[in-house]
Amino acid sequence: MSTENEGNAVPPAPSAPPVPVASPAPPQGDAGATAQLPPVPPGPPEQHPYGPGPTQSYGAPEGSWPPPPPPGTPGYGEAGVGGSGGGWGSSYQQPVPKPAGGGRGGLIAAVLVAALVAGGLGGGLGYTLAKDNDGQGSTTVSAADNGASQVKRAPGTIAGVASKSLPSTVTIEAESNSGEGGTGTGFVFDTQGHIVTNNHVVAEAVDGGKLSATFPDGRKYAAEVVGHAQGYDVAVIKLKNAPSDLKPLSLGNSDQVAVGDETIAIGAPFGLSNTVTTGIISAKNRPVASSDGSSSSKASYMSALQTDASINPGNSGGPLLNASGAVIGINSAIQSTSGGSFGSGQSGSIGLGFAIPINQAKYVAQQLIKNGKPVYAKIGASVSLEESTNGAKITDQGTGGADAVESGGPAAKAGLKPGDVITKLDDSVIDSGPTLIGEIWTHKPGDKVKVTYTRGGDQHTVDLTLGSRVGDS
Repeated sequence: MSTENEGNAVPPAPSAPPVPVASPAPPQGDAGATAQLPPVPPGPPEQHPYGPGPTQSYGAPEGSWPPPPPPGTPGYGEAGVGGSGGGWGSSYQQPVPKPAGGGRGGLIAAVLVAALVAGGLGGGLGYTLAKDNDGQGSTTVSAADNGASQVKRAPGTIAGVASKSLPSTVTIEAESNSGEGGTGTGFVFDTQGHIVTNNHVVAEAVDGGKLSATFPDGRKYAAEVVGHAQGYDVAVIKLKNAPSDLKPLSLGNSDQVAVGDETIAIGAPFGLSNTVTTGIISAKNRPVASSDGSSSSKASYMSALQTDASINPGNSGGPLLNASGAVIGINSAIQSTSGGSFGSGQSGSIGLGFAIPINQAKYVAQQLIKNGKPVYAKIGASVSLEESTNGAKITDQGTGGADAVESGGPAAKAGLKPGDVITKLDDSVIDSGPTLIGEIWTHKPGDKVKVTYTRGGDQHTVDLTLGSRVGDS
């Protein structure tokens, strides 16, 4: 799925409102009949058919990570595009969501539509007022302002949270050496000028491109990429000549989030900076894989927070806040219908947005600031990425002919073998390889986990200490 790019699939933008056309008079004798417009056929569901697909080594040699997306995996912004078929879970049928970012094309289209609507509205009002005032006087009464524009909203209100949080968010523009790029969002992580965002937001500028961050008050700063983690879809950039008045957003605890909690998302949907939307946490621990949809793209995996707050291309990398204004996630991907009609190839929100839990993102960001490279937890075994509802099966052979179970690795030490099917990681049910990867990456190297697996029809449980892998290659 393509998000602002942003490296994730970009959802098609909403279609422009149709221009009203004079309706033909109904035929004689059928005055009560109403002509029915033909229904608009829905676009194909944007979801990733995870089977049959290739196998991917998890924790295999360095060159095998992160695993490439299975065939047809939708891009970040084109999040679930890629075909029909079930998703990872039997009950959820998880489609591959698109990242929530967006390119400049989306901005142009959105502004154009807004201008057309505003123009039509202005003309209609002008005609109505002129007609009503023709030959008549008019008296209007306006309520006194009393400084209402300066009134401060209570801290617990959405307006209060937005007022406090907006100054610490930025709109990011990334451009490659060839001039390609897009727009995304980020937020202040510390007073040294570090900004956290999505990897797919800044991917175009990683190899010598241009990168800038603009605050709501108009201040714009050049920036550079400090580190990026493609597998996690997290990146950290740093402002050049950062101002001294930066106020980092407070970070919440994503483990304590509950379904039904209020959420507030800040971003630049379709390039419309400083946009605030609200919703709730719709689900937790949602297995999500997203990519930019290209043949060479590698998927990002997350055990995501799902929200129905309106998230669109350009929201990628922005903060998902709780009712108190603390960051609980990074908006990263959306599931949307395909076939946008703005001409930009983007689609919009249908209430299925996904955010990287902040507990995971915080750890990744700190590693990137410290080392410049991500550190991934691993089990040291190759698992199948085929669609399944029975678990994550350890393959017979790893990538490039390597052993499916890394010699001396965590899985080998725990006694796991090719053909074993992992069904649980601690208390989390594992229904496929991608789900296992997302769950493992919510942990840190050195964490001890309980692995439940089946072998020859029998169920077994073992304790396993996760290993580590540095870098995306």
